[in-house]
This record gives sequence, C-alpha cells and structure tokens, in this order.
Amino acid sequence: MDHAHQLPVVIVAGLHADARKEVVEHLLRAVPASAALHHDLTGAADGTVLRTVRDASGTLSRGETPLVNDCACCALREDLVPELHRMADSGATRLAVVELWDSVEPKAMAEVVAAHGGGRLTVASVMTAVDPALVLPYLANGDDLAETGLAAAPTDRRTVGDTWARQLEYAPVLALVDSEEADEEDRALLAQLHPTARRVRADSVELARAAFAGFDVEAAAAAQHPACALLPQEADEAGVATFVWHRRRPFHPERLYQALEDLCCAAARSRGRFWLADRPDTLLAWDAAGGALCVESAGPWLASLPDAAWEMVPPVRRAAAALDWHPDHGDCCQHLVFTSPGLDRDGLERLLDSCLLTDAEYASGREAWKRLPAAFDSLLDAA
Repeated sequence: MDHAHQLPVVIVAGLHADARKEVVEHLLRAVPASAALHHDLTGAADGTVLRTVRDASGTLSRGETPLVNDCACCALREDLVPELHRMADSGATRLAVVELWDSVEPKAMAEVVAAHGGGRLTVASVMTAVDPALVLPYLANGDDLAETGLAAAPTDRRTVGDTWARQLEYAPVLALVDSEEADEEDRALLAQLHPTARRVRADSVELARAAFAGFDVEAAAAAQHPACALLPQEADEAGVATFVWHRRRPFHPERLYQALEDLCCAAARSRGRFWLADRPDTLLAWDAAGGALCVESAGPWLASLPDAAWEMVPPVRRAAAALDWHPDHGDCCQHLVFTSPGLDRDGLERLLDSCLLTDAEYASGREAWKRLPAAFDSLLDAA
C-alpha cells in the first residue's frame, strides 16, 4: 500500500495519568478526524482488559478483550494492531492516538506497531505526557508497581522509578501540562534527564505538529542500548546537576559491590555502562532510579570480538565504539552519568575512583583480574 494511505499512529505514554489524558484530549481536539484507542489494564487481575475508542465528541466504542498468557500487555498487543488495522481500513481516521495505560512502556508498543503495520500503519510519533512537578517524586519512588496496583502482569517486578525513567527517556517528544506546583528545579531536572527531547506544551499548536513528526524505531532502540546510548552531558542549573564519570581502568568487583548502596542513593537517576575486572570481556549496563539498581550483561565489548564478528555488529554500535576507542582497551571503559538535585559531584567522584583497580592490581594483568572475588555473580547470573 502506498505510504500516503498509511494511518499515522502516535503513541502517548506516561505514568502521570491525568497529564496523559489531557495530552490525548488536546490531540483529539487539535487534529480533525483523529481517534484515540486505550486499553485499561486496571481489571486485568480479574481476567479482562477494557478497550475504549473515542474521538473529540466522546466514546465511539467500548469492549473487553481477554488476557493472553495471564499477561495484560500481551492482551494489549494482540488486540491493538487489529483495532488499528480496522481504523486504517475504514479510511475515516486521519490520526490514531494510542493512549497507553499507566505502566505500559512505549518502546514495546512502538515496535509492535512498526513490526505488524502490514503497510497500513506507520508510527508517526511517540510522546510521554509529563507533569513537571511530578518528575522527581515518580523518579525517586522505589515501590514495586505491584504495590501500587500498576503491575501489568503477575510476574511484573518493575518499580515506579525505573518504569518512569524509561518512559521519559525513550520518547523524542515530551508533552508538558501546566502545573502550578512546578518550579525551575523541576524543569531543570526534566531537561537534564532527556536533553535531546523536544518539549512541547500540551495546549500548544506545536503538539499537533509533533504528532506527525516521524519516528524511527531502530534509532530509538539504539539510543537506549547501553553500548551506544547518547547519555546526558555535564550540566548544572537551578540546583540540579548532571555528573559524567568516564574512566578507562576496570572496577574491582568487591569494592564496587560494597559501594552500590551509596552509589544508588547518591542520585535520583544514574545510568551508563561499566567494566568489571573479573569479567573483562563483558559490557555491563547500569540503570538506577528510586534507589533501585539493575545491572545486566549487554553482551561483549567489541574489543573482545574477533575482527570477522564486527560485520554482524550494527553500524551505530561500531561508530560509537570508534569514537571512544583506546589503544590498550578498545571500547572497554566506565561511562556512568548521575543526575539529581543536590548532587555531591566531588563525593561521587571520590567514591567511584576508590572502586577502580589500584596501580598494583591493574599491573597484575587480566589473568589475575579474573581471579578477583566474583562479587556480582548473584546479580548477573541469577536465573
């Protein structure tokens, strides 16, 4: 089907439910012949998901879809694309607005629409709705989603803070609602968490233009991958600071492990990639919000791969490594970024530096490094 006849789909995400609903209402009023599709997962525990389709005049249809594999998000995926195809086939809809439920993350849904559009759908934009006054409270919230009634499945182990961070950082457009409680610190925090985002007011004419701005699913995924993520730069404004820590020497696993609690609590948000001496070939991802840290293997450093394997690595990954290549260690490095109001840059730097190998440990070589205490096994090798 010709691209001109594809149905543009804008995905609107966000844990700030009131802000998200306001953004969707503004879109429906601003774009003639637009319709919003929303799956309410509140009743998922009872086995059903409620689907609502509405336009600027009100509700057009309402129905239930059953759970799939006891997973509300799976049910959403199974029902979302057929509904969007029906909208596309009718020819009556100029813009489909997919309003995600509170804790549903936009990355998965954007990839579903892009993969199963069948030539009839195109992801025109991804937005996260934001109440600036709530950015820090949500980011600092370490509660499990299950405790707050926002889990999308019985096995959902995400927290409010890390879910909000991913919603915020994935979307290239942040749609902001008016908030009397928001101050300069809130706005500075938002700008430093996602400095490349396009920030638009929900009640502005720019919102409708942003809904048709275009979206590249593969580029968005690459921007989140720890190996080549475009992490924030150093910043300091309105009491909010971003500290970038970059080193070439690997961490001593035991000393870093002992410092994890202090490091996690030092900033509202921290992320990046790091290098452990006892796992010198493994690129490790650091992702912390709300005092909770997720550490995961992101595969091998490129420096540990044979030359022949480089052809299988995405070009964006090779380019990122080339920009940061070291003659001795290749792309192996520490690159962590901490963003928070009241950040103690000097204290953080001292603590992080103290976790690196000493001169003597470093000089002992890689074989000796691999015999250091494997303090991260419990985090990295858990089933």
